[in-house]
Amino acid sequence: MCYLIAKDRNAHGCIALKTTHGKKLVALKKELNNAVGHKGIQLVTISRPTAYGEYAPYHFVDTENEFKILVKALRS
Repeated sequence: MCYLIAKDRNAHGCIALKTTHGKKLVALKKELNNAVGHKGIQLVTISRPTAYGEYAPYHFVDTENEFKILVKALRS
């Protein structure tokens, strides 16, 4: 288990999705990096949110689709 987070480098807080390591995660990160990487959105995989206070507050989402929608809307 891990968390994929998306953070606007110029904003406070992040969006977080609980997920697992593997090909699906790699594909999701590639898709989102292509869509928003040029906008200053940082995608990071972390082990547990409590260890990374610099990304707080966390906005946890339940589905990959919800995560995609929110990340693509950052800085639009």
